[in-house]
This record gives sequence, structure tokens and C-alpha cells, in this order.
Amino acid sequence: QVQLVESGGGLVQPGGSLRLSCAASGSIFSINTMGWYRQALGKQRELVAAISSGGSPTYVDSVKGRFTISRDNAKNMVYLQMNGLKPEDTAVYYCNAEIVRSLWLRAQDYWGQGTQVTVSS
Repeated sequence: QVQLVESGGGLVQPGGSLRLSCAASGSIFSINTMGWYRQALGKQRELVAAISSGGSPTYVDSVKGRFTISRDNAKNMVYLQMNGLKPEDTAVYYCNAEIVRSLWLRAQDYWGQGTQVTVSS
């Protein structure tokens, strides 16, 4: 069994900052790409940022220069530092990880339960 648990969401004023954390636990052999997605009300889920096992990040254009993704491989954790938050960043943010559970299994996608981020004055 594998679990992803997010934390760090909340209400923040425009221009403020939040840091999201996601911890992967359970039967884990290795973790490939880890990422953060978000889904605003009435919209499709979109990739916000992803980071490879080697630490190479990618970002959606709308968050470049404001958000930073990082990971701690020893702790099986991924983080999203969000600065300069805007009302349009309001969404439920989901952690995602491609996890290999053993040497004989393929990587599978796992998702966290989501954490609400609301940017409003």
C-alpha cells in the first residue's frame, strides 16, 4: 500500500506565500517523477510543476518565476514553494508521484487527497 499525504494549503492574500508538502509512504522501492497538479472550480486538472528523480524541474508558464518545486529523496517528499500568489492560483492542489513498489513491478501513478489553496483579500 502506498499513500501520498499533502499539507500546507490554506487562505492567503494576493502577493502572499504558501509552501505545500507531500509525503509518500508505504511499500516504496523507488520514485520517479513527482509533481503538483491543480484543479480550479469548473476547470480541468492541470500540471503545475514536476521534478524528475534527478532534480530537474518543469513548470507551467503561468507559475514560472513564482513557484519552486523541490524534493527530498531520502524522505520521499516533494515540496511546492508558492510566492507572489494570485487569485487565479486558487484551486485544489494534488500531489502526484510515479512509484515503483518493487524491482519486478512497473511504476504506477499515485495521487494525494488534495489540499485547498485560496488566494483572496
